[in-house]
Amino acid sequence: MEHGRAPEDAVRAGDGRPRTFHIRTFGCQMNEHDSERLAGALVADGLVATPDMESADVVVFNTCCIRENADNKFYGHLGNLKALRESRPDMQIAVGGCLAQMDKEKVRERAGHVDVVFGTHNLTSAPALLRRAAVEGPIVEILDEPVPVGEPTAADQQTAALAAVRDLPYAAWVTIQTGCDNSCAYCIVPAVRGPEVSRTVVDLVAEVEELARRGVTEVTLLGQNVNSYGRDLTRRRPIFGDLLRATGAVEGIRRVRFTSPHPKDLRPEVISAMAETPEVCNHLHLPLQSGSDLVLSAMRRGYTAERYLDRLAAARAGIDDLAVTTDLIVGFPGETEDDLERTLEVAAEAQFDSAYTFVFSPRPGTRAAAMEDLFLPPEVTAERMERLRSVVERSALIKHAERVGRVEEVVVEGPSKRDPSITTGRTGQNKLVHFATTGDRPVANGSYATVLVNDAARHHLTGELVEVTARPSHRVRIPVSAG
Repeated sequence: MEHGRAPEDAVRAGDGRPRTFHIRTFGCQMNEHDSERLAGALVADGLVATPDMESADVVVFNTCCIRENADNKFYGHLGNLKALRESRPDMQIAVGGCLAQMDKEKVRERAGHVDVVFGTHNLTSAPALLRRAAVEGPIVEILDEPVPVGEPTAADQQTAALAAVRDLPYAAWVTIQTGCDNSCAYCIVPAVRGPEVSRTVVDLVAEVEELARRGVTEVTLLGQNVNSYGRDLTRRRPIFGDLLRATGAVEGIRRVRFTSPHPKDLRPEVISAMAETPEVCNHLHLPLQSGSDLVLSAMRRGYTAERYLDRLAAARAGIDDLAVTTDLIVGFPGETEDDLERTLEVAAEAQFDSAYTFVFSPRPGTRAAAMEDLFLPPEVTAERMERLRSVVERSALIKHAERVGRVEEVVVEGPSKRDPSITTGRTGQNKLVHFATTGDRPVANGSYATVLVNDAARHHLTGELVEVTARPSHRVRIPVSAG
C-alpha cells in the first residue's frame, strides 16, 4: 500500500473524502520520533496529514511529563479545543505519550471531550483505538509494560520505525533502547517508559541500511542513556561504541548523531569510536545538571563535578574539534547560593558550546517532588537562571567566534524562517549556519555544502556558500503534520 493513499476500508469523513489528522508534539526527541511513527500508522490507515489543527478530523496530542511546563501547555491546547469539538461532533481527539501514561484518569477528568487516551507502550495502536471509539465511545487503554502479551519481533519494530512520516526526508531518528535504569530524583522516565530494553545491533543496522536505501543520509540514535546501550543484551558491558562503528559503516550514511549519554557511563571505547568513525559527528551532548556535588548527590546523578570535568577532558582530548552541549537545572530543592556558585564555576570551566537551561519543575511521583519544604521561591530561581544564562551564552559566543574564517560542511535544512532569501544548514558540530546563495536555483534540502563562516552570534553562525558537495537522492516526500 502506498503511503498517503486511503485503503478501501479506511474510515472516511461524511463527504466521502479521506479523514485528515494533525499531531501536536510536546517534549523531547523521543516524543518527536514517537510522533513520526504515529503519523506513519495514521497514514497507513488511510488518513491524510494537515497542518491546520482546527480543520483536522483527528487531532492527536503526544504529551510530555518530563520537560518543564509541557503539561501546562498541553492542557491549555486541549481546553481550547473543547468548543471546536462541540461544534464538530465528528471530530476526534486523542491523547498519548508520557503524560497520558502517568495521568490517564486526570486527562479524562479534565477533558471529557477526549475520545482516546493511550500510553507510551501502545503508540501504534492509536488508529485501531480511534476506529473503536467512533463506534463504542471514549476509550482509555494504557499498558503497564513496554509490550503486550507476546513480545514483538525485531521485524515488527523495524516495520513501525520505517513507516514513520518524517519532517526531514534525509534525516531519521533511530530508537536503540527504551526506558531507563537510572533513578534521578527529578525524572519520571523510568515510571512512564519502563526499564532499559535494548534492540539488537543486527536489527538496528538493518533499519539504518533500509533508511539509507530510501535516501536518508543522517541518523540520530535515540535512548534515555545511550552509553548503557546493550548492557541488557550482553549481561556484562555496554556496546554503544560497537553500535556507533557499525552504524557509521552503513553505505550512504554520512552523519551519525546520538542523544543522550549519561556522564557516569561515558566510557573510553565510546570516545574511541567517535574519534575513529568519520561519520560520527564531533558533537557530544553531556548533561551536567548541576556543578554542586551536594546537589548532584541529591539528584542521584552518580558523579561529582570533578568526575564530570575529567570525562569531558578525556572526550575533548580524544575527539578532534569536539563541540559539547549540556543540560542545566536551576533551583533544585534545597539549592543554596553556594551551590549555584559551584554550577556557575563548572559551567565557565567547561566552556560549553550551548546549554539547555531549566528551572526545576516538580514531576509528580518523583523523589524531588516530595521535597516541597525545600522548594525555592520563583523570584530566586528566576534571578539565578539569568546569571546562569549569562555564563553559558558567553561561552557559546566565544566558541562560535572561533569558527569565523573557517570553511564548514553543512547539511542544508532549507530557507530561513525569518528570511526566505537566506538558506540554513547544520554542521557536524550541530551548529546552525545561515548563509547566502548565488543564482536563481536554491540549494535543495538534504544537500551537503561547504560554507565560509564570516560572523558569529550566540546561537548561530553566518556565512556564504562555497560549493555544493552532494545533492540528495531523489525520493518522494510524504506530507507531515505540523506538530
